[in-house]
Amino acid sequence: MTRLNLILVIAVIFSAMFLVHSHYQARRSFMALEAASKEATRLELEHERLQVERRAQASPLRIEQIAKQQLQMRLVTPGITQYVKQPSDLQKPAESQKSVGAKP
Repeated sequence: MTRLNLILVIAVIFSAMFLVHSHYQARRSFMALEAASKEATRLELEHERLQVERRAQASPLRIEQIAKQQLQMRLVTPGITQYVKQPSDLQKPAESQKSVGAKP
């Protein structure tokens, strides 16, 4: 009977040690999950901040200011506009005049 009691005590001790180890692993896993969750939240906030910053950098007003100041560009007006015709554009009006006079 004492052998059976001794075996049962050893079994209880091993099961208690396994239970403590299981709780320890569960706590470690929970802490890792919490850390990952905080990191994900931080990354989401940083992503949103970067999106706002990107939208601010690409605003039409800012682009216009950079074009005027750094690139020294100016707005288009009819007085400074130059139209360039391609050689193929010069031949088309002459051909269209010929076809107007011809009878089908």
